[in-house]
Amino acid sequence: MKNGLEKMFAAVVGLLLLSVPMIAHHGGAAFDTAKRTTMKGTVVDWLWANPHCILRFDVTNDKGEVEHWLAETSNPPDMINAGWNKQSLKPGDQVSVTLIPVKNGRPIGRLAEVVLPNGQKLGSGFGPVPVPAGAQGGTSTGSTGEPKSESYPKP
Repeated sequence: MKNGLEKMFAAVVGLLLLSVPMIAHHGGAAFDTAKRTTMKGTVVDWLWANPHCILRFDVTNDKGEVEHWLAETSNPPDMINAGWNKQSLKPGDQVSVTLIPVKNGRPIGRLAEVVLPNGQKLGSGFGPVPVPAGAQGGTSTGSTGEPKSESYPKP
């Protein structure tokens, strides 16, 4: 009886220890949740995979230089529930991407919305992306496709 209880205790502790990294994995500390960046770009790759789908796209900045961006989305089942599929994006598609940028300024972010070439809007698969309290309007897109950021007041 005592041996069985010890094994049960060890199994529970082991599961708890394994769950800590999984919780940390889904943190949002790297993202500047008070900002949204919208830009027009060209799809390079649409990776449909677990644990997150990834959109790689190129944007031409004000200087005429190509910036390589990466946007993280949710997992395929969540993406299907949000209206996406494996063929939603193809290399060469011209899209408008709204994302929550990372704090360090690198060309990476969490996808908030994509406007497809046919005008259809698709969300991130993470569920509704909340706009911070007191936010005005939405996001801006420059006529040349350059990224425009808007800061929202922190609650």
